Amino acid sequence: MTTLAPSSPAAAHRPGRMLAVLLTGQVMASMDGSIVSVAAETIRAELHATGAAVQLVVSGYLLTTGVLLVTCARIGDRVGHRRAFLLGLGWFTGASLLCGLAPGPAALVAARVAQAMGAALLTPQIFSLIQLQWDGAARRRAIGVYSMVLALGVALGQVVGGLVAGADLFGLSWRPVFLINVPVGVAVLLAGPRVLPRSRPDGRARLDPAGVAVLTAAMTALTVPLIFGREQGWPAWTWISLAGGAALLAGFVRYESAARHPLLDLAALRPAGVKPGLAACWIVMGCYTVFLLTLTLHLQSALGFPPLAAGLAFVPYALGFGTLSLTWSRYPARLRAALPVAGPIAFAAGAALLVLLFRAEWRPAGAVPLLLLAGAGHAAGYSPLIARITTLVEPRLASAVSALNATGPVLAGVSTVAGLGSVYFAAPSSADGLLRVSAAVAVLLAAGALCAARVAVAGRPRAT
Repeated sequence: MTTLAPSSPAAAHRPGRMLAVLLTGQVMASMDGSIVSVAAETIRAELHATGAAVQLVVSGYLLTTGVLLVTCARIGDRVGHRRAFLLGLGWFTGASLLCGLAPGPAALVAARVAQAMGAALLTPQIFSLIQLQWDGAARRRAIGVYSMVLALGVALGQVVGGLVAGADLFGLSWRPVFLINVPVGVAVLLAGPRVLPRSRPDGRARLDPAGVAVLTAAMTALTVPLIFGREQGWPAWTWISLAGGAALLAGFVRYESAARHPLLDLAALRPAGVKPGLAACWIVMGCYTVFLLTLTLHLQSALGFPPLAAGLAFVPYALGFGTLSLTWSRYPARLRAALPVAGPIAFAAGAALLVLLFRAEWRPAGAVPLLLLAGAGHAAGYSPLIARITTLVEPRLASAVSALNATGPVLAGVSTVAGLGSVYFAAPSSADGLLRVSAAVAVLLAAGALCAARVAVAGRPRAT
């Protein structure tokens, strides 16, 4: 793997600029997972696209990134995290231009897949570089900001997408939704080589072709039915694909355990507390994804909110999340240790009370404090926990932790949306569906709190 001491010149003298470059790339990649949703109907009408084509434009991005994240994290070890980040960002920026210029549905779908490939290459390098370039309190602060960007990128994508698509900039309709990435990407590409630390690739790292093939097949078999199965009524092929994907994933784990050059070094999972900690992080992120989706649908379909207003309704949630993400690292140690357990409980309480009180009529004065509570609980259940995990794992395994931290939330998100999304749509009304989803989310978050409690009793974090 590529390593630099935390006290390297880049981290010591330009930490703010380095983090700004990395997180700007993360914002771009996160936003584009959801920014298209609010423009989907306009794209369908102007390009005369079929429903299947529009679904591929929206879901193909998530599918491609989910399949490639682990492999791309390993590529960072092979070529260097700095180089992989810049290559991925350049690829993503070029593909965004192609998306904005796409003459038809097929070209747009192909460009979206290419865009997702760039996102899959750049995003794992961000967390790897944070692990390697910061330590102690500085790392906790960096992870707090990273977590805020990671989680709020989806909601921000909806807001920005609504603003850009609704403004009809230069008469280009939906196209600026993609083209906005181009000037930002070019600026980051110019700044990146100046502020990102140079790193030496690990000459021993190998990209195991057999491992890549098995993992790619497993992730494809798992994510395709999870993304497309609900709208097709869960036909037989979806269950066959899920079973085959699970079997392939189990085979991949067994193969990696004995591989000479593993694609995903499973040694990262051995320290006490890592597995339940990652599980808790994935649960919290998956619950956030389905809560965001179903509440947005309810605001639009039942309460008559336009897409932009539905996106703006989550601003208090973002404020709660952002405030705690930026401040938790300064709390006393005992309070920091309690946050991962208290966070999911607060998230569940805020979400459940919000649904119980405001299903029929949205009252901002009452909804705002509950959204603030839910957002703060979400941050408390993720940021301190993933920071703790980085101290439990050796620095040489940074890319493995990054791959797990990137892939797990994707799988958790598509799984909760597929499962609880079906619960929502099967309910007799949007209000009933939202209530059922919030009850299931509360149960999942309770399980997440139990997993986080296991981390709290794990051994003291290793010095890095």
